[in-house]
Amino acid sequence: MSTRKPQKKKPLTEAAIAPVDSSAFRKELLSHFTEENAHADFDSTVKNFPASLRGTRPNDLPHSAWQLLEHLRIAQWDIIEFALNSKHKSPEFPDGYWPTSPEPPDAQAWEKSIAAFRADRKKFAAILQKSDLLAPITHANNQSLASKAILIIDHDAYHLGQLVLLRRLLNIWNAA
Repeated sequence: MSTRKPQKKKPLTEAAIAPVDSSAFRKELLSHFTEENAHADFDSTVKNFPASLRGTRPNDLPHSAWQLLEHLRIAQWDIIEFALNSKHKSPEFPDGYWPTSPEPPDAQAWEKSIAAFRADRKKFAAILQKSDLLAPITHANNQSLASKAILIIDHDAYHLGQLVLLRRLLNIWNAA
C-alpha cells in the first residue's frame, strides 16, 4: 500500500491546448517512412536479389525472400487502404497476407511486387504531406494517419530485418 499522497493534476494552460505546428513531426515521420535511418531501407534490401534465390528458405527459415516481399506489399497496401477507404475489406488473417509458394509465380512477379510497394508508399507519403496526421479516421477505429504510418514503419523494419538476415545466410548481402 502506497503512502504517497496523490498529486493534483495541473490545469491545462492556454499554451498547452493551443494548436501546434506539426511540420517538424511530419518531417520526422516522413523521414522514417522514406529513408534508411536506423535500419536498411526497402530499396537496399531488395536490390540485386538473384532470381535463382528468391524462393530459397535457408536454415529452415519459415519464409523465402519472395514471401517476405509479397507480405510487405500486401500488408502495406492493406494498412493504407484501411486508412483511406471506408469500404475496404482486409484479406483473411494470416493466410491472405502471405503467398503460399516460396517461389514467385513467374519471372515478372518480383519486379511487379516491388513496383506496387513503391507506388503505394509514394501515394501514402503524398497523403501524409497534406493531411492532418493526428485527426481520427472514423471508419478506421478512430486511428490516425500518423498511427498508420508508424505501423507501416514498424512492420517494414521488422520484415526488412528478416530479409537482411536471409541475404546474409545466402551470402548475398554485400551484393546489395
